Amino acid sequence: MNDSKLLQLSPGDNVLVARAGIRAGEMLALDGQAIAVATAIPLGFKVAARDLAAGEKIIKYGAPIGSATQAIRAGEIVHTHNMQSDYLPTYEREKGRFVDEH
Repeated sequence: MNDSKLLQLSPGDNVLVARAGIRAGEMLALDGQAIAVATAIPLGFKVAARDLAAGEKIIKYGAPIGSATQAIRAGEIVHTHNMQSDYLPTYEREKGRFVDEH
């Protein structure tokens, strides 16, 4: 059972959606385990439902939406700093350019 602040959109998803803002240090229930959130998670952002390995597909809506670019621990935010789209070029704000990683 997962915390009521998190929404699983499809049974096979390995990410959940924050239904409310979650504070750093807040405890969440993920698959029956209590997990302390390391950093704040804004409303609507993705949260790892379990530990994800680097290169593992990110599944949302029952479909792959990208790949983890590094290991992601359960309860961590999943966003552009630790995942890449497998479909769209990524914009690197710091470098001011688009990168097609395929």
